[in-house]
Parts: sequence; structure tokens; C-alpha cells
Amino acid sequence: MTKFIIKRILVAIPLLLVMSLLTFALMQMTPGNFFDSLRLDPTISEDTLNRYEELYQLDKPVLVQYFYWLKNILKLDFGYSFFYNVPVSRIIADRLFNTFILSLASMLLTWMLAIPLGIWAALHRNKFIDKTLSIFSFMGLSMPSFFLAMLLLYGAAQIGGIPLGGMYSANYDDLPWYGKIIDLLKHLIIPTVVISLGSIASLQRIMRGNFLEVLRQQYILSARAKGLPENRIIYRHALRNAINPLITLFGYELSSLLGGAALIEIVCNWPGLGSLMLTAVRAKDIYLVMSSMLMGGVLLLLGNLIADILLAWSDPRIRYGK
Repeated sequence: MTKFIIKRILVAIPLLLVMSLLTFALMQMTPGNFFDSLRLDPTISEDTLNRYEELYQLDKPVLVQYFYWLKNILKLDFGYSFFYNVPVSRIIADRLFNTFILSLASMLLTWMLAIPLGIWAALHRNKFIDKTLSIFSFMGLSMPSFFLAMLLLYGAAQIGGIPLGGMYSANYDDLPWYGKIIDLLKHLIIPTVVISLGSIASLQRIMRGNFLEVLRQQYILSARAKGLPENRIIYRHALRNAINPLITLFGYELSSLLGGAALIEIVCNWPGLGSLMLTAVRAKDIYLVMSSMLMGGVLLLLGNLIADILLAWSDPRIRYGK
């Protein structure tokens, strides 16, 4: 397993390089740059803009600019955000923590509901509860997330008691420590439900299909013939094999949450990494865009690696050594 992890890390390096090079090239191919908007400001002189371009090598050819950025990345220097006027690392650190909180809450809600609902639907196949869950799953898959967010925000505005956006209340700093936790949980309700609904619907259907397939296997019939308790057959033998495909999907959850949460962060005014990336692209803040895309690639590769490790841990038949 150690050799497998080292090999995957070594393979990830050229993948990240190619992804960053393509991102840098696409940003350079689009017309204009951040300094074009600054040139419209009469309070900023042309000499100041030229000094900025010379300081960050933005007056050099595209490939030379990329290698300067790559050299700084190796020194853990992510560059400077011209839009926010602060180092990129400071912005990424703050926004990454906010996105991590939202992603963690969404993943916990998704997996805590999707797996039990999938098992429940499989054990009551073609019965009322199975058909009801199927209807709700298809509705969750077909409803656009941004539209659901608007509906929940409108409902919260009518009912009251649930914050309509943001991450903290205005009096957050004056609250005690437990009050701050409660305030954060209230702000998490709407974006977490919106992001989780589609994933719950999808994973629940996958879990149902996997569980039905496992229940038809010969070893399940043999376990029942031996007189083993039904709960032991379901939760110890069947569940362990049915959940393996879902563990593989776990690797894509980290990266999909980063991209899928961007629109929800904007609608719900959540200060996360997704909304930051959109702002950076619109402002053509190139170093902030590069760092955000690099973070997304790292999350994707890291999620896949964690999924492979968990898959080998849950299923002893899987070995990566050979």
C-alpha cells in the first residue's frame, strides 16, 4: 500500500502540471487582463501599472510567465491577488476553511441518509416505501439546485428563524462559544440541504441497486440456510459488499462539491472557494484563478486516493501491491 500511495503521488504531479498549464493558457487566450480595468481609473498612473507588470513578470511571454509562477509555487508562494490586494495564500486559506465546513456538512448529511434509505428501499422492494423513495429521488435529481435554493430562501423568509444568507450573523462576535456554534449551524441549513439533495437521490438509487444485486448472491442464500440472524446477514455480509461502489464514488465528492457548491455559495451568499473562483475568473485575477484551479485538482486526486485506500480497507480481496 505504501508503494501504491507513493506511485499515485508521483503520477499526480504531471497531471497537476498539465492542468495548470492549460488553465494558464486559457486565461491568457481570453481578451484583456486585470490591468485593463485599472487603466480606466484616472487616479492610477501608467507607470504604476507598468511597475506591477514588471514586478510579476506579466510583461514577458506567456510561457515565461507560467514558469515564473511554477517556480514561485515550489516555494509555496501562490502570488498576489490584484482584485483583493492581498496575497493569494491568505484568501485561499480563509475561503478553503469555509468551503470545507460546508462540504463536510453536506457529505455527512448525504452519506448518513443515502445509505440507510437505499437499504430500506431494497428491503421493501416494490412496496409503498420503495415507490415513495423513488418518486422523491427522481424529484431530487431533476430539480435545479439554484431553484431549490431560491425556494428554501423564500420559505425561510416567510417562516422566519432561519438565516437567509451569509455564514455569520451581525452579532456573531458578541455571542458565547456555544451561541457561535448554533449560529453557524443555522446558516448551514439551507446551503447544506440544497447541495445534499441531489447527491442523496443519486446515491440512494445506487445503494438500492447494489443491495438488491448482493441479496441475490449465493453466499447470502447460504447464510440464510445456515440460520444466521437476518440483521447479521444484511449489515455484516450484504452491506459490506454493496457499499464498495459507493466508496469509489466518494473520491469524486470532494471535487464535485467544490464545483457544485459555487452556484449555491453565490445564491446563499456563502463566502467559500467556489464563489471566490467565479469572482477571480470574472476579474481575470490570474494568480487567484490558478491557485483555485490547482486546489480543485489536488482535491480531486486526493479524493480518488482516499477512495482507493478505503476500498482496499473495506474489501480484503482488493490489493494494490501487484
